[in-house]
Amino acid sequence: MPTVTNPLQELLDGNRRWSAAMNAADPTFFEQLAKQQSPKYLWIGCSDSRVPATQIVDLPPGEIFVQRNVANVVAHSDLNCLSTIQFAVDVLKVEHIIIVGHYGCGGVQAVLDERRLGLVDNWLRHVGDVAEKHSSMLTALDLMSVRNARLCELNAIEQVTNTCRTTMVMDAWERGQSLSVHAWCYSLENGHMNDLGMHVDSRASLQPAYEAALQRLVRPAVVRP
Repeated sequence: MPTVTNPLQELLDGNRRWSAAMNAADPTFFEQLAKQQSPKYLWIGCSDSRVPATQIVDLPPGEIFVQRNVANVVAHSDLNCLSTIQFAVDVLKVEHIIIVGHYGCGGVQAVLDERRLGLVDNWLRHVGDVAEKHSSMLTALDLMSVRNARLCELNAIEQVTNTCRTTMVMDAWERGQSLSVHAWCYSLENGHMNDLGMHVDSRASLQPAYEAALQRLVRPAVVRP
């Protein structure tokens, strides 16, 4: 019989090398990892393959609960995302939810270009709503690269607002649970994370934090390093 070649053998071989290396560095690593996870962070980021959650903040597996979708959107009609938030907040008791955009996001650029990509256009309508809401800020920017950077930032900030307005987050605050929601934007150019200055830890702090974060963006725009 002819030998059947596994098209994913390279990945399986890589898995074995990684497993052996981790075990050699710490013989108890997998024993500890197999125990109940207790992450402090929920990361809601873009599906982009260049933005791996734990790796770019130098944390090991098990430290971050992750939900990813195209353009890091939190939509109140998305049961996948809402279920992840509910499990993270109510079961895992995470202390921080971080919305992480990234500069040069293809989904954001498609919105700016008004380019049709297919079914995903319906999903990107959420980002389009952000662009329309802040159209005056965006149209004042001449360079498309700068406009992309600004919309990536605005989108992360708006998704923090959406997250804070979910019933799960509001209920957590109502019962006094320690929970904060944050906006970040990651640079593919040098691997640096940009804190967008929006940190919300209660219903009352949402609007002041939102206004302060937008005010930070009013300064002359630059492409983030």
